[in-house]
Amino acid sequence: MHIHILGICGTFMGGLAALAREAGHRVTGCDTGVYPPMSEQLRALGIDLIEGFGADQMALKPDMYVIGNVVSRARQADGNPKFPLMEAILEAGAPYTSGPQWLSEHVLQGRHVLAVAGTHGKTTTTSMLTWVLEQAGLQPGFLVGGVPLNFGVSARLGAGNCFVIEADEYDTAFFDKRSKFVHYRPRTAILNNLEFDHADIFDNLAAIERQFHHLVRTIPGSGRVVVNGLEESLTRVLSQGCWSEVRSFGAAVSDFAAEGEPSDFQVLQAGRSVARVQWSIGGVHNQLNALAAIAAAEHVGVAPETAARALSSFENVKRRMEVRGTVKGITVYDDFAHHPTAIRTTINGLRRQIGPDARILAIFEPRSNTMKLGTMKAQLPWSLEEADLAFCHAGGLDWDAAAALAPMGQKAQVGANVAEVIGQVLAQVKPGDHLLCMSNGGFGGIHAQLLKALGQA
Repeated sequence: MHIHILGICGTFMGGLAALAREAGHRVTGCDTGVYPPMSEQLRALGIDLIEGFGADQMALKPDMYVIGNVVSRARQADGNPKFPLMEAILEAGAPYTSGPQWLSEHVLQGRHVLAVAGTHGKTTTTSMLTWVLEQAGLQPGFLVGGVPLNFGVSARLGAGNCFVIEADEYDTAFFDKRSKFVHYRPRTAILNNLEFDHADIFDNLAAIERQFHHLVRTIPGSGRVVVNGLEESLTRVLSQGCWSEVRSFGAAVSDFAAEGEPSDFQVLQAGRSVARVQWSIGGVHNQLNALAAIAAAEHVGVAPETAARALSSFENVKRRMEVRGTVKGITVYDDFAHHPTAIRTTINGLRRQIGPDARILAIFEPRSNTMKLGTMKAQLPWSLEEADLAFCHAGGLDWDAAAALAPMGQKAQVGANVAEVIGQVLAQVKPGDHLLCMSNGGFGGIHAQLLKALGQA
């Protein structure tokens, strides 16, 4: 089968492309504004990438067009369609489907799917769970919204029956407004946490809770729901009805709890110590992610002690507190954090790692659709509390970032472009500082530019 993927460079669609290629299908695709690591991964797989969404791609005549949720019926200012290829597909009556639907029918059917859902930590927890199953000899397939360093790729079919998938609550496609994860039909589901996000498609938290309950409805009676016992929102989700076994984690009274520091802790099951995790990963949030992975792995027969031993060699994910370089004692990090809670927990994780005396310079761009809308701008000072200085790239925003950060006083600065932000950082940076760059996009290559500028200073 020849599939042509519209929006192929998104993390999900790029992973789908890799799976389709591995399964023997011919894969081509198109997108705009591509950036590593996905573009590099696709080219390494020999997948042809076409820039843009021109209607001339109809000449490829694939067996199926797979449509990413970046595609819409939107029109440009001149009245022409933003995605002419999609218009041509509709006019021709050509076969098309969504990415999650294609994945469900061609990859997930008949397998034990372990789905990881939540506002934060999906990619990291999916990677942890996959590594645990791999070390336990289960040879799982997986699709992760990033590149786990233990594997070097974001997706593979796997030789075993288990398939681990990052389960996103964002909508499926312009023609299917259900959350992606309702297509996956998991037997094991992690509900990691649940906050308001994706303000561009959800009106409020209750609307997201409803989608999470749709996921719960698809889990069979012999399945397992692994739920964060600290989250009231998830308690509300399960109170709407749950027909599967439930295992909680996080709270002191949960089925799975932790005792000790995030880098070295005992895993308690029903109050009894059953394993010990010792690793280089920091942050309370990652301790919770580990508990979720251990509880989910147990459902497919992996003992907590085996899971904990596997986590000791877990190497995290690209763009999760990834050190991009050190120049003159100044360390530059790249992290995917973009929601205020994720920014706060990421900074807290770094603070715990480096101690109270070293300085953290938080450099971020409000790039997600939710942040662009300004829905959570009031939470930014709270999210940046543990940083010594904060630098915001405010280009393209329709709201006043300087006003939102005003409560931080002299600790916060705003730049209209990447060059201006770099200039502000260089004027403040000192040897021994930690420059934490946070964005869910490429951030204009700021990491390499900072390292170069620091080297020349």
